[in-house]
Amino acid sequence: MAAPGYGKQSAPEQLPRSATDFAHLPAREAYLASLIDHLPDGAAMDVKTLAALQPHYGQMACRTALNNLSTAGHLRRVRERLSSKECRWVFHTYFSRTPRSDAWWGRFLTAGGEGGSGDGTHRTGDSGDTSTPAAPDPPEERTPNHTPLPSAAYTALAGLGLTDPRLSLSATDCTALEPLAAEWFARGTTPALFTNALTGDLPPDVHSPAGFTRRRLLEKLPPDRSRHDPHPSPQPQTRIIECTACRTPCRPQALLGGLCRTCRGTPTTPPPPRQQLSPAAVRRHAARIRQAMATSPGS
Repeated sequence: MAAPGYGKQSAPEQLPRSATDFAHLPAREAYLASLIDHLPDGAAMDVKTLAALQPHYGQMACRTALNNLSTAGHLRRVRERLSSKECRWVFHTYFSRTPRSDAWWGRFLTAGGEGGSGDGTHRTGDSGDTSTPAAPDPPEERTPNHTPLPSAAYTALAGLGLTDPRLSLSATDCTALEPLAAEWFARGTTPALFTNALTGDLPPDVHSPAGFTRRRLLEKLPPDRSRHDPHPSPQPQTRIIECTACRTPCRPQALLGGLCRTCRGTPTTPPPPRQQLSPAAVRRHAARIRQAMATSPGS
């Protein structure tokens, strides 16, 4: 997991997982995209971490793959200011298993995370950008046996064992503890803060991970802030989109596939060609220079 407030963030309105999610990508990009897709929100997904999580690709290959995933519409990097009263910034990488167009990413990231269409539904064909078309909504008959995606609470509980093996929980344990964990998220806890609170200062031996986790969920339950401030004023949030490759802040319209002009290798306007002089003009210039040197003082 990344430090609190950093790491992976899942984009909204994604289609359910399927075996063909990344079939349009090369083998390396498809492998790393599937790995990132299964990471919980708040997990570190920098090149060093991705290289350490799997045995096939090193840091340079992971860096190139992330740039290619950005170009394919699967991720964008942003930095966000948490409050207008203090200069605190966090860095997120938004990931979507459903490929998105530049127009969708621009709407989502500039709207403060309200989603591409703004009404909670996934629209198709309304962006005017055909470079990466938005995927259509799946018909009901295509996924009759599809199981619902796990909740954020279940996912966070299942990920505790990845952070510290002493809190490895079974599927039955996660289901039983899910209501307690859901109360944490209802009170505004992020996945990163949840994991840090549950896995911090563990004893050398945890004989019953489920019982230990249940006790911590009850004892460390955060306060319900809504009771103290029934009408909290929303904090303005400033979001700056970065180039995936060089992390340079850019305007959304300056990024194509999440990459700036320099990282895309787009050539700048070439300088005007130098005027070519004819041999006769060269001789005339040379004659004037010799004449000026002959008439100058001290020559």
